[in-house]
Amino acid sequence: MKKILILFLIWCFSENALSQAYITDDGSIKFISRAPLNEFDGNSSYLNGLIDLDKNLVDFYIDLNTIKTGISLRDSHMRDSYLETNDYPYAEFTGTIENIEQINKQTLKRGLKVVAKGDFTIHGEKQQKEINGRLKLNDEGKLILEAKFKVALKDHNIEKPSLLGYELADVQDVEIKAILNEK
Repeated sequence: MKKILILFLIWCFSENALSQAYITDDGSIKFISRAPLNEFDGNSSYLNGLIDLDKNLVDFYIDLNTIKTGISLRDSHMRDSYLETNDYPYAEFTGTIENIEQINKQTLKRGLKVVAKGDFTIHGEKQQKEINGRLKLNDEGKLILEAKFKVALKDHNIEKPSLLGYELADVQDVEIKAILNEK
């Protein structure tokens, strides 16, 4: 009887056991600027990040110099005049998962909506942000993250371009996708 109980407990814990930390250095980020006369997006596949379920820590950053919009002159203006990447080369989010208690192997295999709350910093300006996302554990044991959020330029002291024909939305839509490996 003891052997059956021990085997049952091992099985129960192995079903819910998770590797506690996952990392990536090749996630993707996309921002979309939807201004009335000009819509464009910027992309980078150099998103770095960590999700540590044991410590309830979420930390992602991107080197803003890696974002490309498809027009090199626009990229140069974006980096030099507005994001000022010489002084502020990174955007970063550091926070915690609000519904961490819902996370176990079974919920992640099905996919789980999560809410991360923390500090988002870009252009040297830190703001509290709540980010909705989805985590899913795939069959290879990799953690898939998808998230969307908005960034208001004024919240981060980023000036809008005033040049005719170069319009930028007040609020940028941001999408993140990443496959994180066990650390």
